[in-house]
Amino acid sequence: MNNLVSFTPLMRQSVGFDRFNDLFESLLNDTDDRVDTYPPYNIEKADDDNYTVVMAVAGFKEDDLNITLQDDRLIVSGRIQASESDKTKNYLHRGIATRAFEKTFRLADHIKVQGADLKDGMLTIQLVREVPEEKKPRMIPISVAAKAIGGKKKS
Repeated sequence: MNNLVSFTPLMRQSVGFDRFNDLFESLLNDTDDRVDTYPPYNIEKADDDNYTVVMAVAGFKEDDLNITLQDDRLIVSGRIQASESDKTKNYLHRGIATRAFEKTFRLADHIKVQGADLKDGMLTIQLVREVPEEKKPRMIPISVAAKAIGGKKKS
């Protein structure tokens, strides 16, 4: 596929944003036009460093769900193993979706998964940004160059 948009001019003025460029290119090259909205989810921002992903997973038990962290991707998947009693039930209407799913979330640098909780059909995943001290902004002192030999300035 031939890209009509090139981010090369933007990258000339930046250093270390290769992943940022790759993200845009992967979005533009994505040929899968469908948007998967199952299961529904929210991403909440509590403050600058704390986030929560909440997914509606009605009908799923803890054993049916997997949460995996791989590089910069948080992968949440679910698959219900049908029991014998489920196979013999005769549904007049089955509105609670229990199909298998896999959702992938790209995490920014320094985002860590703190934990996950399943309660009342809602899967809650807590995320926190933990920037190491050496990566935090710091002031660089400016030193004054030593005066020229002789110590006096000419006016």
